[in-house]
Amino acid sequence: MEPITGKVWKFGDNIDTDVIIPGRYLRTFSLDDLASHVMEGVRDEFADKVDKGDIIVAEWNFGCGSSREQAPVALKHAGVSAIIARSFARIFYRNAINIGLPVIVADIEVREGEKIQIDLEKGEILNLTTNKTFQIEPFKKFMLEILQNGGLVDHFLQKKP
Repeated sequence: MEPITGKVWKFGDNIDTDVIIPGRYLRTFSLDDLASHVMEGVRDEFADKVDKGDIIVAEWNFGCGSSREQAPVALKHAGVSAIIARSFARIFYRNAINIGLPVIVADIEVREGEKIQIDLEKGEILNLTTNKTFQIEPFKKFMLEILQNGGLVDHFLQKKP
């Protein structure tokens, strides 16, 4: 799997799914509509300014709250290529992997706007701005395959004879 490179967006603790995609937008089936409101509950400008490939770096308990799958879907469709946090809500973590959005448990020193590169196979995060490297646990082969195939459903369909 190729390393993931992107600009950092920083968030704090307890970023819940209601903040990631507010409930009033859950009636739409349009991914573009969902993405246009992502993170609206905490940062109004995020949906307009996030670029394809950007990376979220957060603190504790990212994705807590309801189990809505629309939260990681909206982030991925908005262009977020990965999320790094000190911890994740279990259901959010699983939903993200299931849709092919890498989520990494790590505590790294990085500032908003800096560029980082994540190598899931090697277990490294490189801050390209400061040239500082952080070690993480490498992803298992089956997890990498799920992410490479675009998520669990696509992974299953590709494995089917």
